[in-house]
Amino acid sequence: MSRVTCDLTVSLDGFVAGPNQSLSEPLGEGGEDLHRWQFEEREENAAEIAGILEAGAYIMGRNMFAGPGPGAWAEDWRGWWGEEPPYHAPVFVLTHQVREPLEMQGGTTFHFVNDGIEAALSRAREAAGGKDVAIAGGASTARQFLSAGLIDELRLHTAPIVLGGGERLLDGVRDIRLEPTAVSNSRFASHVRYRMLR
Repeated sequence: MSRVTCDLTVSLDGFVAGPNQSLSEPLGEGGEDLHRWQFEEREENAAEIAGILEAGAYIMGRNMFAGPGPGAWAEDWRGWWGEEPPYHAPVFVLTHQVREPLEMQGGTTFHFVNDGIEAALSRAREAAGGKDVAIAGGASTARQFLSAGLIDELRLHTAPIVLGGGERLLDGVRDIRLEPTAVSNSRFASHVRYRMLR
């Protein structure tokens, strides 16, 4: 059976997005700086980036696909990534709203799942064809999977910045135990892989 992984970049004070998230600043104030390691240090972090992109299917929350805030999104909304998202695999979006699958260039199709995380995981495992299923984020989605004990490997990329507010990764998560299995670092992030202990 495929593993369930989760890669998230966090600030030193535990936030995956800065304060005041909006459509113009979906990662909040200062949130873009979390991901400098992926764009300004691609060569130094090639193994970590490859690890993110090797999954056979992805699961993300509605806010990661459509932006902060509840409610309906425009039916013509096609995500933040342009016509060729980086996933190149099926992506299952957790939502309360019914929407037809959205096929994009490069092999990414967004499927909208409105019957919970277990249903999304079941569909993602089937679509992954034996490859890993990656929980892509955001924080609320990762917390749900962590709290349910459904993640096998958590990969945290800690940026050396303090955001001072925003959306924390582990708020409300209880009773999980982690074992670090690999550590590396670059100028813009320290990378730690954790095996979830059952």
